[in-house]
Amino acid sequence: MAFEGLSEKLNNVFKKLKSRGKLTEADVKEAMREVRLALLEADVSYKVVKDFVAKVTERAIGEDVLVSLTPAQQVIKIVNEELCSLMGNDNARINLASKPPTVIMMCGLQGSGKTTHSAKLAKLLKKEGHRPLLVACDIYRPAAINQLQVVGEKADVKVFEMGKISPIIIAKQAMRHAKDYGHDIVIIDTAGRLHIDVELMNELKEIKAETNPDEIMLVVDAMTGQDAVNVAKAFDESIGITSVLMSKLDSDTRGGAALSVLAVTGKPIKYVGMGEKLDDFEQFHPERMASRILGMGDVLTLIEKAENVMTKNDAEKLTKKFKENTFDMNDLLDQFKQIKKMGSMRSILGMLPGIGDKIKEADIDERQLDRIEAMITSMTPAERAKPSIINPSRKRRIAAGSGMKVEDVNRLLKQFDQMQQMMKKFTGSGSKMNLRKARKQLAGMNFDKLTGKGGGNLPPMF
Repeated sequence: MAFEGLSEKLNNVFKKLKSRGKLTEADVKEAMREVRLALLEADVSYKVVKDFVAKVTERAIGEDVLVSLTPAQQVIKIVNEELCSLMGNDNARINLASKPPTVIMMCGLQGSGKTTHSAKLAKLLKKEGHRPLLVACDIYRPAAINQLQVVGEKADVKVFEMGKISPIIIAKQAMRHAKDYGHDIVIIDTAGRLHIDVELMNELKEIKAETNPDEIMLVVDAMTGQDAVNVAKAFDESIGITSVLMSKLDSDTRGGAALSVLAVTGKPIKYVGMGEKLDDFEQFHPERMASRILGMGDVLTLIEKAENVMTKNDAEKLTKKFKENTFDMNDLLDQFKQIKKMGSMRSILGMLPGIGDKIKEADIDERQLDRIEAMITSMTPAERAKPSIINPSRKRRIAAGSGMKVEDVNRLLKQFDQMQQMMKKFTGSGSKMNLRKARKQLAGMNFDKLTGKGGGNLPPMF
Protein backbone atom coordinates (compact mmCIF):
# COMPACT_ATOMS: atom_id res chain seq x y z
CA MET A 1 0.00 0.00 0.00
CA ALA A 2 1.28 3.45 -0.90
CA PHE A 3 2.47 5.71 1.92
CA GLU A 4 3.16 2.81 4.32
CA GLY A 5 6.82 3.84 4.66
CA LEU A 6 5.95 7.51 5.02
CA SER A 7 3.16 6.78 7.50
CA GLU A 8 5.46 4.64 9.64
CA LYS A 9 8.19 7.31 9.73
CA LEU A 10 5.77 10.13 10.56
CA ASN A 11 4.19 8.09 13.35
CA ASN A 12 7.65 7.45 14.83
CA VAL A 13 8.28 11.20 14.82
CA PHE A 14 4.99 11.89 16.58
CA LYS A 15 5.63 9.16 19.17
CA LYS A 16 8.87 10.94 20.13
CA LEU A 17 7.01 14.24 20.46
CA LYS A 18 4.33 12.69 22.66
CA SER A 19 6.92 11.10 24.94
CA ARG A 20 8.47 14.50 25.71
CA GLY A 21 5.36 16.11 27.13
CA LYS A 22 6.11 19.83 27.02
CA LEU A 23 7.80 20.86 23.77
CA THR A 24 10.49 23.42 23.08
CA GLU A 25 11.23 25.16 19.81
CA ALA A 26 14.30 22.90 19.45
CA ASP A 27 12.08 19.79 19.81
CA VAL A 28 9.80 20.99 17.03
CA LYS A 29 12.67 21.83 14.69
CA GLU A 30 14.29 18.43 15.29
CA ALA A 31 10.98 16.71 14.53
CA MET A 32 10.58 18.77 11.35
CA ARG A 33 14.02 17.67 10.15
CA GLU A 34 12.84 14.07 10.44
CA VAL A 35 9.58 14.92 8.68
CA ARG A 36 11.59 16.52 5.86
CA LEU A 37 13.68 13.37 5.42
CA ALA A 38 10.58 11.15 5.49
CA LEU A 39 8.89 13.20 2.76
CA LEU A 40 12.00 13.26 0.57
CA GLU A 41 12.37 9.49 0.94
CA ALA A 42 8.72 9.18 -0.14
CA ASP A 43 9.77 10.92 -3.39
CA VAL A 44 7.94 14.17 -2.71
CA SER A 45 9.26 17.14 -4.73
CA TYR A 46 12.10 18.96 -2.93
CA LYS A 47 10.46 22.37 -3.38
CA VAL A 48 7.13 21.02 -2.07
CA VAL A 49 8.88 19.51 0.97
CA LYS A 50 10.73 22.74 1.68
CA ASP A 51 7.55 24.84 1.58
CA PHE A 52 5.54 22.27 3.56
CA VAL A 53 8.08 22.00 6.39
CA ALA A 54 8.47 25.79 6.56
CA LYS A 55 4.69 26.26 6.96
CA VAL A 56 4.36 23.53 9.59
CA THR A 57 7.38 24.81 11.56
CA GLU A 58 6.11 28.39 11.53
CA ARG A 59 2.73 27.31 12.91
CA ALA A 60 4.12 24.71 15.32
CA ILE A 61 6.51 27.02 17.16
CA GLY A 62 3.76 29.51 17.81
CA GLU A 63 3.03 30.34 21.42
CA ASP A 64 -0.41 28.69 21.36
CA VAL A 65 1.14 25.32 20.51
CA LEU A 66 4.14 25.31 22.82
CA VAL A 67 2.13 26.32 25.91
CA SER A 68 -0.73 23.94 25.07
CA LEU A 69 -1.55 21.08 27.43
CA THR A 70 -1.19 18.68 24.49
CA PRO A 71 1.49 20.25 22.24
CA ALA A 72 2.27 17.02 20.36
CA GLN A 73 -1.40 16.65 19.38
CA GLN A 74 -1.41 20.26 18.20
CA VAL A 75 1.62 19.57 15.98
CA ILE A 76 -0.09 16.49 14.50
CA LYS A 77 -3.21 18.59 13.86
CA ILE A 78 -1.11 21.18 12.02
CA VAL A 79 0.64 18.50 9.91
CA ASN A 80 -2.76 17.02 9.03
CA GLU A 81 -4.14 20.41 7.98
CA GLU A 82 -1.07 21.20 5.87
CA LEU A 83 -1.20 17.77 4.19
CA CYS A 84 -4.82 18.45 3.25
CA SER A 85 -3.83 21.85 1.91
CA LEU A 86 -0.98 20.28 -0.06
CA MET A 87 -3.31 17.84 -1.83
CA GLY A 88 -6.19 20.32 -2.13
CA ASN A 89 -8.69 20.99 0.63
CA ASP A 90 -11.68 20.51 -1.66
CA ASN A 91 -12.93 17.22 -3.13
CA ALA A 92 -12.58 18.01 -6.84
CA ARG A 93 -15.44 16.74 -9.01
CA ILE A 94 -15.89 16.07 -12.73
CA ASN A 95 -16.61 19.22 -14.77
CA LEU A 96 -20.10 18.32 -16.03
CA ALA A 97 -21.33 20.17 -19.10
CA SER A 98 -24.44 22.34 -18.77
CA LYS A 99 -25.66 20.75 -21.99
CA PRO A 100 -24.92 16.99 -22.39
CA PRO A 101 -22.91 15.13 -23.37
CA THR A 102 -20.01 15.84 -21.03
CA VAL A 103 -16.77 14.93 -22.82
CA ILE A 104 -13.89 13.45 -20.79
CA MET A 105 -10.66 13.04 -22.72
CA MET A 106 -8.37 10.47 -21.10
CA CYS A 107 -4.67 10.80 -21.89
CA GLY A 108 -1.37 9.46 -20.62
CA LEU A 109 1.68 7.38 -21.44
CA GLN A 110 1.55 3.68 -22.27
CA GLY A 111 1.52 1.46 -19.20
CA SER A 112 -0.19 3.98 -16.94
CA GLY A 113 -3.45 2.01 -16.97
CA LYS A 114 -5.38 4.51 -19.09
CA THR A 115 -7.69 2.04 -20.86
CA THR A 116 -8.60 0.06 -17.74
CA HIS A 117 -9.16 3.22 -15.70
CA SER A 118 -11.36 4.67 -18.43
CA ALA A 119 -13.66 1.69 -17.84
CA LYS A 120 -13.36 2.08 -14.04
CA LEU A 121 -14.42 5.71 -14.33
CA ALA A 122 -17.28 4.79 -16.65
CA LYS A 123 -18.53 2.14 -14.20
CA LEU A 124 -18.40 4.59 -11.29
CA LEU A 125 -20.26 7.27 -13.25
CA LYS A 126 -22.88 4.73 -14.30
CA LYS A 127 -23.44 3.88 -10.61
CA GLU A 128 -24.06 7.59 -10.05
CA GLY A 129 -26.89 7.52 -12.58
CA HIS A 130 -25.12 8.60 -15.79
CA ARG A 131 -25.13 6.89 -19.22
CA PRO A 132 -21.44 6.88 -20.22
CA LEU A 133 -20.04 5.91 -23.60
CA LEU A 134 -16.47 4.65 -23.99
CA VAL A 135 -14.71 5.63 -27.22
CA ALA A 136 -11.78 3.62 -28.63
CA CYS A 137 -9.36 6.17 -30.11
CA ASP A 138 -6.15 4.22 -29.44
CA ILE A 139 -5.59 2.67 -32.87
CA TYR A 140 -1.86 2.06 -32.50
CA ARG A 141 -1.29 -0.22 -29.51
CA PRO A 142 -1.98 -3.87 -30.41
CA ALA A 143 -5.29 -5.11 -28.98
CA ALA A 144 -6.05 -1.71 -27.38
CA ILE A 145 -9.53 -1.64 -28.96
CA ASN A 146 -10.22 -5.21 -27.89
CA GLN A 147 -9.03 -4.44 -24.34
CA LEU A 148 -11.44 -1.52 -24.10
CA GLN A 149 -14.27 -3.74 -25.36
CA VAL A 150 -13.48 -6.39 -22.75
CA VAL A 151 -13.30 -3.99 -19.79
CA GLY A 152 -16.29 -2.06 -21.16
CA GLU A 153 -18.34 -5.26 -21.18
CA LYS A 154 -17.29 -6.01 -17.58
CA ALA A 155 -18.33 -2.49 -16.59
CA ASP A 156 -21.59 -2.90 -18.54
CA VAL A 157 -20.83 0.23 -20.56
CA LYS A 158 -21.23 0.64 -24.34
CA VAL A 159 -17.99 0.94 -26.35
CA PHE A 160 -17.90 2.92 -29.60
CA GLU A 161 -15.21 1.84 -32.08
CA MET A 162 -14.62 2.12 -35.83
CA GLY A 163 -11.49 0.04 -36.18
CA LYS A 164 -8.10 1.49 -37.06
CA ILE A 165 -9.11 4.65 -38.91
CA SER A 166 -8.28 8.26 -37.99
CA PRO A 167 -8.83 8.87 -34.22
CA ILE A 168 -10.18 12.33 -35.05
CA ILE A 169 -12.92 10.81 -37.25
CA ILE A 170 -13.72 8.24 -34.55
CA ALA A 171 -14.04 10.97 -31.92
CA LYS A 172 -16.28 13.06 -34.21
CA GLN A 173 -18.59 10.13 -35.00
CA ALA A 174 -18.68 9.13 -31.32
CA MET A 175 -20.04 12.56 -30.42
CA ARG A 176 -22.87 12.13 -32.93
CA HIS A 177 -23.57 8.62 -31.64
CA ALA A 178 -23.74 9.86 -28.03
CA LYS A 179 -26.27 12.57 -28.92
CA ASP A 180 -28.38 10.17 -31.01
CA TYR A 181 -28.50 7.45 -28.32
CA GLY A 182 -28.78 9.60 -25.20
CA HIS A 183 -25.34 9.14 -23.64
CA ASP A 184 -24.74 12.04 -21.25
CA ILE A 185 -20.99 11.33 -20.77
CA VAL A 186 -18.40 10.47 -23.45
CA ILE A 187 -15.08 9.05 -22.25
CA ILE A 188 -12.43 9.09 -24.97
CA ASP A 189 -9.57 6.61 -24.54
CA THR A 190 -6.77 8.25 -26.52
CA ALA A 191 -3.48 6.72 -27.65
CA GLY A 192 -0.39 6.76 -25.47
CA ARG A 193 3.31 6.51 -26.19
CA LEU A 194 6.31 5.19 -24.32
CA HIS A 195 7.44 8.80 -24.07
CA ILE A 196 6.11 12.28 -24.82
CA ASP A 197 6.60 13.25 -28.46
CA VAL A 198 5.35 15.83 -30.97
CA GLU A 199 3.25 13.32 -32.92
CA LEU A 200 1.34 12.25 -29.81
CA MET A 201 0.65 15.82 -28.69
CA ASN A 202 -0.48 16.93 -32.14
CA GLU A 203 -3.02 14.11 -32.29
CA LEU A 204 -4.32 14.95 -28.81
CA LYS A 205 -4.65 18.62 -29.80
CA GLU A 206 -6.71 17.64 -32.87
CA ILE A 207 -9.04 15.44 -30.79
CA LYS A 208 -9.36 18.26 -28.29
CA ALA A 209 -10.25 20.74 -31.06
CA GLU A 210 -12.83 18.32 -32.53
CA THR A 211 -14.60 17.35 -29.30
CA ASN A 212 -14.08 20.43 -27.09
CA PRO A 213 -13.74 18.30 -23.92
CA ASP A 214 -15.10 19.49 -20.57
CA GLU A 215 -12.44 17.45 -18.78
CA ILE A 216 -8.93 16.48 -19.89
CA MET A 217 -7.88 13.85 -17.38
CA LEU A 218 -4.29 12.64 -17.28
CA VAL A 219 -3.70 9.09 -16.02
CA VAL A 220 -0.35 8.78 -14.26
CA ASP A 221 1.30 5.76 -12.64
CA ALA A 222 1.98 6.35 -8.93
CA MET A 223 4.89 3.89 -9.11
CA THR A 224 6.89 6.27 -11.31
CA GLY A 225 7.31 8.74 -8.43
CA GLN A 226 8.47 12.21 -9.43
CA ASP A 227 8.39 11.20 -13.12
CA ALA A 228 4.59 11.21 -12.76
CA VAL A 229 4.75 14.89 -11.79
CA ASN A 230 7.07 15.66 -14.72
CA VAL A 231 4.68 13.87 -17.11
CA ALA A 232 1.74 15.87 -15.71
CA LYS A 233 3.67 19.08 -16.19
CA ALA A 234 4.57 18.22 -19.82
CA PHE A 235 1.02 17.25 -20.78
CA ASP A 236 -0.39 20.36 -19.11
CA GLU A 237 1.98 22.63 -21.02
CA SER A 238 1.11 20.94 -24.32
CA ILE A 239 -2.65 20.35 -24.20
CA GLY A 240 -3.82 21.89 -20.91
CA ILE A 241 -5.03 19.11 -18.60
CA THR A 242 -7.75 19.83 -16.04
CA SER A 243 -7.17 16.98 -13.59
CA VAL A 244 -5.15 13.88 -12.74
CA LEU A 245 -6.18 10.27 -12.20
CA MET A 246 -3.50 8.40 -10.24
CA SER A 247 -3.31 4.67 -10.90
CA LYS A 248 -1.62 1.89 -8.89
CA LEU A 249 -1.85 3.75 -5.58
CA ASP A 250 -2.32 0.35 -3.94
CA SER A 251 1.18 -0.73 -4.95
CA ASP A 252 4.25 -0.74 -2.75
CA THR A 253 5.16 2.74 -3.89
CA ARG A 254 6.46 5.73 -2.00
CA GLY A 255 3.47 7.76 -3.15
CA GLY A 256 5.24 11.13 -3.25
CA ALA A 257 3.64 12.03 -6.57
CA ALA A 258 0.22 12.28 -4.91
CA LEU A 259 1.62 14.89 -2.53
CA SER A 260 3.37 16.85 -5.30
CA VAL A 261 0.98 16.95 -8.27
CA LEU A 262 -1.27 19.82 -7.16
CA ALA A 263 1.58 21.95 -5.81
CA VAL A 264 3.70 21.55 -8.97
CA THR A 265 1.00 21.62 -11.70
CA GLY A 266 -1.94 23.32 -10.00
CA LYS A 267 -4.15 20.45 -11.24
CA PRO A 268 -6.08 18.38 -8.68
CA ILE A 269 -6.13 14.60 -8.37
CA LYS A 270 -9.79 13.62 -8.86
CA TYR A 271 -9.65 9.82 -8.81
CA VAL A 272 -7.28 7.06 -7.73
CA GLY A 273 -6.95 3.42 -8.77
CA MET A 274 -6.50 1.15 -5.75
CA GLY A 275 -6.25 -2.29 -7.37
CA GLU A 276 -6.73 -4.39 -10.50
CA LYS A 277 -10.50 -4.92 -10.24
CA LEU A 278 -12.92 -2.46 -11.82
CA ASP A 279 -14.37 -1.66 -8.40
CA ASP A 280 -10.93 -0.80 -6.97
CA PHE A 281 -11.45 2.84 -7.81
CA GLU A 282 -12.17 5.85 -5.61
CA GLN A 283 -12.80 9.53 -5.78
CA PHE A 284 -9.77 11.28 -4.29
CA HIS A 285 -10.49 12.90 -0.90
CA PRO A 286 -7.46 14.91 0.35
CA GLU A 287 -8.60 14.88 3.97
CA ARG A 288 -9.13 11.11 3.95
CA MET A 289 -5.75 10.49 2.31
CA ALA A 290 -4.06 12.73 4.90
CA SER A 291 -5.82 10.73 7.61
CA ARG A 292 -4.51 7.46 6.15
CA ILE A 293 -0.96 8.83 5.92
CA LEU A 294 -1.05 9.84 9.59
CA GLY A 295 -2.40 6.43 10.65
CA MET A 296 -5.83 7.77 11.64
CA GLY A 297 -7.77 5.41 9.40
CA ASP A 298 -10.45 6.22 6.83
CA VAL A 299 -13.82 5.14 8.15
CA LEU A 300 -15.86 7.18 5.64
CA THR A 301 -14.32 5.38 2.65
CA LEU A 302 -14.84 2.04 4.41
CA ILE A 303 -18.54 2.88 4.90
CA GLU A 304 -18.87 3.86 1.24
CA LYS A 305 -17.28 0.57 0.16
CA ALA A 306 -19.71 -1.33 2.39
CA GLU A 307 -22.67 0.59 0.94
CA ASN A 308 -21.52 -0.28 -2.59
CA VAL A 309 -21.61 -4.03 -1.93
CA MET A 310 -24.66 -4.14 0.38
CA THR A 311 -27.98 -2.56 -0.53
CA LYS A 312 -30.38 -1.13 2.02
CA ASN A 313 -32.66 -4.11 1.41
CA ASP A 314 -29.76 -6.53 2.12
CA ALA A 315 -28.98 -4.70 5.37
CA GLU A 316 -32.61 -4.86 6.50
CA LYS A 317 -32.79 -8.60 5.77
CA LEU A 318 -29.57 -9.17 7.71
CA THR A 319 -30.84 -7.13 10.67
CA LYS A 320 -34.07 -9.15 10.67
CA LYS A 321 -32.11 -12.41 10.72
CA PHE A 322 -30.07 -11.20 13.68
CA LYS A 323 -33.22 -10.18 15.57
CA GLU A 324 -34.96 -13.47 14.86
CA ASN A 325 -31.78 -15.45 15.57
CA THR A 326 -31.99 -17.15 12.14
CA PHE A 327 -28.54 -16.10 10.89
CA ASP A 328 -26.89 -19.29 9.56
CA MET A 329 -23.80 -20.41 7.66
CA ASN A 330 -25.36 -19.48 4.31
CA ASP A 331 -25.68 -15.90 5.52
CA LEU A 332 -22.12 -15.96 6.83
CA LEU A 333 -20.90 -17.15 3.42
CA ASP A 334 -22.74 -14.25 1.75
CA GLN A 335 -21.12 -11.80 4.20
CA PHE A 336 -17.63 -13.05 3.41
CA LYS A 337 -18.30 -12.77 -0.33
CA GLN A 338 -19.34 -9.14 0.18
CA ILE A 339 -16.26 -8.44 2.30
CA LYS A 340 -14.06 -9.76 -0.53
CA LYS A 341 -15.74 -7.36 -2.95
CA MET A 342 -14.65 -4.46 -0.73
CA GLY A 343 -10.96 -5.21 -1.33
CA SER A 344 -8.14 -6.97 0.46
CA MET A 345 -8.29 -7.59 4.21
CA ARG A 346 -5.16 -5.49 4.63
CA SER A 347 -6.74 -2.49 2.89
CA ILE A 348 -10.03 -2.86 4.80
CA LEU A 349 -8.40 -3.16 8.21
CA GLY A 350 -6.00 -0.35 7.33
CA MET A 351 -8.98 2.01 7.15
CA LEU A 352 -9.86 1.38 10.79
CA PRO A 353 -8.41 3.92 13.26
CA GLY A 354 -5.73 2.49 15.51
CA ILE A 355 -5.22 -0.65 13.41
CA GLY A 356 -2.61 0.82 11.05
CA ASP A 357 0.45 -0.03 13.18
CA LYS A 358 -0.74 -3.59 13.72
CA ILE A 359 -1.37 -4.01 9.99
CA LYS A 360 2.25 -3.09 9.19
CA GLU A 361 3.60 -5.59 11.70
CA ALA A 362 1.16 -8.37 10.87
CA ASP A 363 1.54 -11.05 8.26
CA ILE A 364 -2.05 -11.09 7.02
CA ASP A 365 -3.00 -14.16 5.03
CA GLU A 366 -5.45 -13.00 2.36
CA ARG A 367 -6.43 -16.64 1.64
CA GLN A 368 -8.18 -17.11 5.00
CA LEU A 369 -11.57 -16.05 3.61
CA ASP A 370 -11.17 -18.57 0.78
CA ARG A 371 -10.49 -21.33 3.33
CA ILE A 372 -13.60 -20.42 5.30
CA GLU A 373 -15.65 -20.46 2.09
CA ALA A 374 -14.24 -23.89 1.28
CA MET A 375 -15.32 -25.26 4.67
CA ILE A 376 -18.81 -23.76 4.46
CA THR A 377 -19.36 -24.99 0.89
CA SER A 378 -18.26 -28.48 2.03
CA MET A 379 -21.25 -28.56 4.40
CA THR A 380 -24.64 -29.95 3.40
CA PRO A 381 -27.63 -27.56 3.16
CA ALA A 382 -28.91 -28.96 6.46
CA GLU A 383 -25.54 -28.38 8.17
CA ARG A 384 -25.35 -24.79 6.94
CA ALA A 385 -28.87 -24.08 8.19
CA LYS A 386 -28.26 -25.71 11.55
CA PRO A 387 -24.52 -25.98 12.43
CA SER A 388 -25.36 -27.55 15.81
CA ILE A 389 -26.01 -30.91 14.07
CA ILE A 390 -22.38 -31.15 12.94
CA ASN A 391 -20.96 -34.09 14.89
CA PRO A 392 -17.35 -35.48 14.82
CA SER A 393 -17.91 -37.62 11.71
CA ARG A 394 -19.44 -34.67 9.84
CA LYS A 395 -16.49 -32.51 10.91
CA ARG A 396 -14.07 -35.05 9.45
CA ARG A 397 -16.01 -35.09 6.17
CA ILE A 398 -16.09 -31.25 5.98
CA ALA A 399 -12.36 -31.03 6.74
CA ALA A 400 -11.52 -33.60 4.06
CA GLY A 401 -13.79 -31.89 1.51
CA SER A 402 -12.23 -28.46 2.07
CA GLY A 403 -8.62 -29.57 2.43
CA MET A 404 -8.52 -28.31 6.03
CA LYS A 405 -8.05 -29.94 9.43
CA VAL A 406 -10.75 -30.91 11.93
CA GLU A 407 -9.30 -28.27 14.30
CA ASP A 408 -10.00 -25.61 11.66
CA VAL A 409 -13.62 -26.73 11.38
CA ASN A 410 -13.93 -26.67 15.18
CA ARG A 411 -12.51 -23.15 15.28
CA LEU A 412 -14.95 -21.95 12.61
CA LEU A 413 -17.92 -23.43 14.46
CA LYS A 414 -16.75 -21.99 17.78
CA GLN A 415 -16.35 -18.48 16.34
CA PHE A 416 -19.72 -18.73 14.61
CA ASP A 417 -21.29 -19.65 17.95
CA GLN A 418 -19.50 -16.72 19.66
CA MET A 419 -20.81 -14.36 17.01
CA GLN A 420 -24.37 -15.59 17.50
CA GLN A 421 -24.07 -15.07 21.26
CA MET A 422 -22.90 -11.49 20.68
CA MET A 423 -25.73 -10.82 18.27
CA LYS A 424 -28.21 -11.96 20.93
CA LYS A 425 -26.77 -9.32 23.26
CA PHE A 426 -27.14 -6.67 20.57
CA THR A 427 -30.76 -7.58 19.85
CA GLY A 428 -31.85 -8.94 23.24
CA SER A 429 -33.37 -6.70 25.90
CA GLY A 430 -31.96 -3.58 24.22
CA SER A 431 -30.50 -2.32 27.46
CA LYS A 432 -27.50 -0.03 27.32
CA MET A 433 -25.57 -2.41 29.56
CA ASN A 434 -26.04 -5.32 27.15
CA LEU A 435 -25.07 -3.17 24.18
CA ARG A 436 -21.97 -1.92 25.98
CA LYS A 437 -20.87 -5.45 26.87
CA ALA A 438 -21.43 -6.68 23.32
CA ARG A 439 -19.37 -3.84 21.92
CA LYS A 440 -16.55 -4.67 24.31
CA GLN A 441 -16.59 -8.30 23.24
CA LEU A 442 -16.64 -7.37 19.57
CA ALA A 443 -13.75 -4.95 20.08
CA GLY A 444 -11.87 -7.59 22.04
CA MET A 445 -11.94 -10.25 19.32
CA ASN A 446 -8.33 -11.24 18.81
CA PHE A 447 -6.67 -9.42 15.92
CA ASP A 448 -4.02 -12.16 15.93
CA LYS A 449 -6.58 -14.63 14.58
CA LEU A 450 -6.30 -12.91 11.23
CA THR A 451 -2.53 -13.16 11.20
CA GLY A 452 -2.07 -16.70 12.39
CA LYS A 453 -0.49 -15.60 15.68
CA GLY A 454 -1.59 -16.82 19.08
CA GLY A 455 -2.82 -20.15 17.71
CA GLY A 456 -5.69 -18.67 15.65
CA ASN A 457 -5.83 -19.29 11.91
CA LEU A 458 -9.20 -17.81 11.03
CA PRO A 459 -10.33 -14.21 10.90
CA PRO A 460 -12.89 -13.04 13.48
CA MET A 461 -16.50 -13.02 12.33
CA PHE A 462 -17.38 -9.59 11.02
